[in-house]
Amino acid sequence: MTDKPSPSTSGGNTPGYAYGQPEVARSPISLQDLEQLKASVMFGPADQQALREAGEVLSGQIHDVLEVWYGFVGQNPHLVAYFSTPDGDPIPDYLARVRQRFGEWIMDTCTRPYDQEWLDYQEEIALRHTPAKKNKTDHANSVPAIPLRHLIAFIYPVTATVRPFLAKGGHDQEKVEAMHQAWAKSVTLQIALWSRPYAVEGIW
Repeated sequence: MTDKPSPSTSGGNTPGYAYGQPEVARSPISLQDLEQLKASVMFGPADQQALREAGEVLSGQIHDVLEVWYGFVGQNPHLVAYFSTPDGDPIPDYLARVRQRFGEWIMDTCTRPYDQEWLDYQEEIALRHTPAKKNKTDHANSVPAIPLRHLIAFIYPVTATVRPFLAKGGHDQEKVEAMHQAWAKSVTLQIALWSRPYAVEGIW
């Protein structure tokens, strides 16, 4: 969990990162649904711009951000369990590969247009938390799913802990707040999208 990842906009060196690849199926969520969700979290063009600026600030700090997040996971055995064997033994290679993709996710959140391709990959990420696809990308002998409750709960640590990193970009407090608010909205939006495979048919 200590190897420094090399996130990029292409993800060419990141195992299992498939943004824009043919194997990523079209999301069953429509672009209209996406626009409505964006409205529900008050995410607009100004937030997209703030995220682009956040990406510039965070791009050189990905390793440090992941150190904080993985430190948090490591302090909570019930979270480590989702990257462990069914007997409870952590799988270092699985953790490392997911960590690299987490770095890509940070930059995707900040720099990608929230279009059909982005929406499709949100569905792919969602499925990789469920029995449909968890473990398959990395051929990991791990537990079959991450419960939805932990995805929802993770909104707070992933949101709260990023602000100090945004503050290191030399921007005034107003700009830092705008970047942080945009980040929070985007994380909430994405978790809402990731919840789809967990929902009862017809009431997502």
